Amino acid sequence: MSENFAKKWDQKRENTILNSINQTIRPPQPLKPKLDMATRKLDIQIQRLEQTSERFIQKDKALFTKLVDSYQQHDMAHANIYATELSEIRKMTRIVMNARLALDQISLRIKTVTELGDIVSMLGPCIGVLRSVNSGMGGILPAAENELGEIGDLLSGVMLEAGQGSGMSLNFNTVNEDASKILSEAAIVAEQKIGASFPDLPTGMPTGESTDKSRT
Repeated sequence: MSENFAKKWDQKRENTILNSINQTIRPPQPLKPKLDMATRKLDIQIQRLEQTSERFIQKDKALFTKLVDSYQQHDMAHANIYATELSEIRKMTRIVMNARLALDQISLRIKTVTELGDIVSMLGPCIGVLRSVNSGMGGILPAAENELGEIGDLLSGVMLEAGQGSGMSLNFNTVNEDASKILSEAAIVAEQKIGASFPDLPTGMPTGESTDKSRT
């Protein structure tokens, strides 16, 4: 072993020992402030999605009235236009409601985290849900897409630190199952809210579905 190599090896070992001592004396910053920041950001996005959903509901009511008026006047050209717009509005409302309810679930979960082990097991599904919600926001709320991406990055960093601190690793099968469960529960509640918020079209009235199918 050359003299230079020996010096480098000893220096590397000394640095490793010093780093371990420094981490013992000055442990990494607590993760709770980061989790609190993530939940604050999530709650802001939840509020924005709620406001967007309400705007869509009001727009739906206005279009529904125009659709009924046009149908009663036998103005089928305008009736079909309004029906198509109504169909698109309801699709976007469903996506926004799903997203808001799913974010509600993960915000609540993050707020209940108390231990390092809990962080690792809890944040995995939450990050999966965020990515799924984020993928549907681009065409509706681009600003929300960016914000949700930043929240996901923040939570990924927290989960990595927690995993290093607790020695725990992720079970990806469980993570995917939990994320799917959160999304499914949100979708069920969203459908119930859609049914309560939007009136059904009378029999014989255009629905806009044929126009949507022709696009695909």
